[in-house]
Amino acid sequence: MRRLLRFLFSRVVIFSLAILVQLAVLILVIWKFSSYFPFFYGVCLLASLIAVVIIVNSQSNTAYKVAWIIPIMLFPIFGGLFYLMFGGNRTSTRNKRKLQLIGDKVAAVLDQDQAILEGLENDDQGAANQARYIYDYSFCPIYTRTTTQYLTPGETKWACLLEALNQAERFIFLEYFIIEEGRMWDAVLDVLVKKARQGVDVRVIYDDVGCLLKLPFGYNLKLEKMGIKCRVFNPFRPVLSVRLNNRDHRKIAVIDGHTAITGGINLADEYINAAPDFGCWKDSSLLLHGEGVWNLTVMFLSLWDWLSGIKEDYEQFKPLPEYEQLFVTDGYVQPFTDSPLDDESVSQSVYLNMLGEAKNYVYISTPYLVLDNETINLLCLAAKRGVDVRIATPQVGDHWFVHGVTRSNYQVLIEAGVGIYEYTPGFLHAKTFVTDDKYAMVGTINLDYRSLYLHFECGVWLFKTHSVFEIKADYLQILAESRRITLEECQRVKWYRKLGWALLRIFAPLM
Repeated sequence: MRRLLRFLFSRVVIFSLAILVQLAVLILVIWKFSSYFPFFYGVCLLASLIAVVIIVNSQSNTAYKVAWIIPIMLFPIFGGLFYLMFGGNRTSTRNKRKLQLIGDKVAAVLDQDQAILEGLENDDQGAANQARYIYDYSFCPIYTRTTTQYLTPGETKWACLLEALNQAERFIFLEYFIIEEGRMWDAVLDVLVKKARQGVDVRVIYDDVGCLLKLPFGYNLKLEKMGIKCRVFNPFRPVLSVRLNNRDHRKIAVIDGHTAITGGINLADEYINAAPDFGCWKDSSLLLHGEGVWNLTVMFLSLWDWLSGIKEDYEQFKPLPEYEQLFVTDGYVQPFTDSPLDDESVSQSVYLNMLGEAKNYVYISTPYLVLDNETINLLCLAAKRGVDVRIATPQVGDHWFVHGVTRSNYQVLIEAGVGIYEYTPGFLHAKTFVTDDKYAMVGTINLDYRSLYLHFECGVWLFKTHSVFEIKADYLQILAESRRITLEECQRVKWYRKLGWALLRIFAPLM
């Protein structure tokens, strides 16, 4: 009873109720005005028509357009106004100016070494084209003097992170979608407090919605009192706003500019199987050491600048010369970021290009399989041309509606020859691509609309690194613990369940 009362009076419930009340009042006002004032009714219909024209002519994903057009046509009085008020990825003019200034600063400090790009062109023109695309649209260059190590499961990442944090001498940057008090975070926090007392510059960014049910209100102030600088991304407020859609889904740890970790693992106990609500939690991250860490350092600092409104000299956070002398080359490494506030879905383009380049195999792990038609077509086409395409998803879903959409895509993919596997021990949260023993991607990016279009994300694109083979080996182990889904199973699904999945697929881009 005490837990129930605590939940009912929590910030998430109170704020959500406030937003629902505002939404209800807005709908009531529009409905009353349209009922009593024919002129206003005409304005609403005109707004819906304008909204549909804007949507059709926008550069948005086709499925996203359909997901908006259907409710607008069904409810023309409300739909058009709602889209004009809350649709899309709009931001304020002030934020646009800030983003432009920070973007210019990032572009200035992330300079591509042309000798590396030329060397890649001589090695593989297709890889060079991909690297050039990532640099052009995320400002993130590609590096050679960098080593990478694939970390799985979460327990391995946790141990590696604690070791790196304990060795910090100058600064520690942590940016996570989810931080939750418990065994994992408490151990990390102990090190952060110790390092802050030693004079290390310790900074933390966490997403407010991601931590809404995980951390108490005002937790950032608690960290500040411990000597840890902290910023909260996009605080959840009881106000109707499209900005609630844009979350910081990145997971970044940077230590002294020479070591970094990124991937799917947050700082909460389920990620180290200390709170097994979904069975065995299978996840992954990537450890980087070397020049490529600079991209992740700048990603963190640019967001810190945006949240803090300060200007810092990024160059002072580069690794010290004595560490740079130890950097060695292991293939090509390119960490990159993806923002929802521009017109370029970098993450999706990287995924689709890897599909298009594949000649022998494509192995994909993702917790969610919420696909648009373009991605489905490319997956099917790759399988039809003889590429061994395999996708691993969780057997146990953490959100029933997303898991329903995931399973709704199985049949069309299997019919084209794509192998679909469900990880039976529990929840598969890893987000990886690996192809042809050459390319791989590890990051925070799910195969769903929120990751690809609405969240701030990051990933690491790899070419001919030792970690490519580590990712492949782990993927084969995932398959050994998974159950392959057959076409007969898909065909036996009840008609009403298929109907429900079909409806969920239509509105998946708005979930």
